[in-house]
Amino acid sequence: MQGTTWRWITILALALGVLVAAGCGDDDDEGGGSAATTTTPAAEKQTFAAGTTMAKLQEAGEITMGVKFEVAPFGFKNVQTGEVEGFDIDVANAIAADLGAKPKFIEALSDNRIPFLKDGTADLILSTMTINAERDEEIDFSEPYFIARGRILVKKSDNSIKGVKDLNGKRVCTALGSTYEDTLKKQAPQAKTTLVDGYSECLEAIQNGSVDAVSTDDVILTGMIIQDDTLKLVEGEELTTEPYGVGIKDGDAEFKKFVDESIQKFKDDGRWAKSYEKWVGQYTDEEQEPPTMTLQEAIDLSK
Repeated sequence: MQGTTWRWITILALALGVLVAAGCGDDDDEGGGSAATTTTPAAEKQTFAAGTTMAKLQEAGEITMGVKFEVAPFGFKNVQTGEVEGFDIDVANAIAADLGAKPKFIEALSDNRIPFLKDGTADLILSTMTINAERDEEIDFSEPYFIARGRILVKKSDNSIKGVKDLNGKRVCTALGSTYEDTLKKQAPQAKTTLVDGYSECLEAIQNGSVDAVSTDDVILTGMIIQDDTLKLVEGEELTTEPYGVGIKDGDAEFKKFVDESIQKFKDDGRWAKSYEKWVGQYTDEEQEPPTMTLQEAIDLSK
C-alpha cells in the first residue's frame, strides 16, 4: 500500500476534503442522512409484517445508524459538504433504501457501539466493527461484509519496528473497546498501550511523538496515511483477520434476516465492487472480492 500513499493524499484529500480534524464530529454529532455515494437501484417498496422492526422503521420513515465520523475511507465527515461518506456509509445507504427509510447517521466510537444498540440509541451499527465471539454474546451480527487485516503504523523514519514483537517496550496507541486491546496484550505483552476514544487521537499522538506506533485495521491506518505522508505501514505478516459485520440488537432474528438479505444483494449486483474500488481499490491497487466467509466462521476465527 505504501507505494500508492501519495495518490491517496492528492486525490482523496483534494477531491473529498478528508483532512479531518480530531474533533470533526463535535459540531454535529447527530449526523444526518448522507446522499448515497454508490447508486442504489430503484426498487419497489417492500411490505413488512406488522410489529416487526422493519415495519416500525418504515412507518417512522427513518433509521438511525451508528457510523464512524473520522475513519477514512470507511466513515468520515466530508469537510466540504458536512456529509458522512465512505464504504460503511454505502452499505448503510443500501440497507436504508431496501427498508424504504431515510438513514440518520450518528457517530459511534469503538467503545459505545454495543451500548448504542442495547439502549436503542442506534438501530444498526456500521462502524468498522469486527465480528467476534465475545461481542456475539451481547449483540447479533450480520454476515460479514468486509475483511480487514491488523497492521502497524509508524513514522517513515522509524526502522526499529518490523513486526508485532518489536512493539514490546514501545508506546502503542489503539482505540478503547477495539479488538486490538486483547491483540496487543497477547502478541506484545510488554507494549505500553495508550487507549483512546477515537483514532484521530492516535494519529495526533504519533504525529507529536507521544506514541511510537498505532495498531488497528489496515484500512483505518491507510486513512491516517492519507492525512500524513510521513507515516508508513510496517511490512510483514498481518496481526489479525478482522471480518466486519453490521451490529444488530440481540435477538431480533427477523431484522437480522432482512439486513443479511440486503447485504447479499449489495454484494451480488455489483455495488460492493463499485464501492470498494471507489474508496479502497483504486488507491491501493489491491483487488478484493466480496467476502464469502460466514458469520459462524467469523465467530470461530476469534476463539
